[in-house]
Amino acid sequence: MTTPTLHLSPQAQASLPTHVAIIMDGNGRWAKQRHLPRVEGHRNGVESVRTVVRTAGELGIKFLTLYAFSVENWNRPKDEVDKLMAYLARFLKLEIAELNRSNVRLEAIGQIYRLPEFVQDQLAKTKAALAKNNGLTLILALSYGGRTEIIEAARSLATEVKAGRMEPEEITEHAFSQHLYTRGIPDPDLLIRTSGELRVSNFLLWQISYAEFVVTPTLWPDFRKPQFYAALEDYTRRHRRFGGV
Repeated sequence: MTTPTLHLSPQAQASLPTHVAIIMDGNGRWAKQRHLPRVEGHRNGVESVRTVVRTAGELGIKFLTLYAFSVENWNRPKDEVDKLMAYLARFLKLEIAELNRSNVRLEAIGQIYRLPEFVQDQLAKTKAALAKNNGLTLILALSYGGRTEIIEAARSLATEVKAGRMEPEEITEHAFSQHLYTRGIPDPDLLIRTSGELRVSNFLLWQISYAEFVVTPTLWPDFRKPQFYAALEDYTRRHRRFGGV
């Protein structure tokens, strides 16, 4: 197997996606293969996050959404969840300078209120510190679930109708999307999943309706610039018809 080039082809450079979403899978298996605790996989996966964020910014990609913690992840052992939350808070604090240098703005989607208070506090501080940047928008999906997002949007719309502020026939795709966590953010053009699993794992179920999928067998802690470039090259070879011909 040849190593992917570290230079994008002219075709890829001319047709990069506006929004890339990534399911960062395989941290646990990476650690298991090395006879390490699962949390070591999460810790090593942080370097992949840094690499992908930096590369996306350099390429001029406008939005990058990372599936960092799902609503289902709360069911993992408490010790693992506690360490994940500690790593998250540490990442949010220590990466401020690097993200500022890269002109990255930060957003978060999901049930943020379920995160520990110290994580919520650091998230708010980091978002504020990066608020004036206008390059890449990094979106962290935290305590996120696609079905939960859709249910909450439906409840919000039902409340609007019940209050007389909206008629049922006014509920269009656009109106519905304005009640999602991602309102104001364009749908992903490209969804990347690492570790070779062929499922979407309750991630951006509404938003990925017409996204192109790239699945790589690479485990997330090993996903770096060559693998990211390979996924982008794959994307640019697709012909996106959006239901047309």
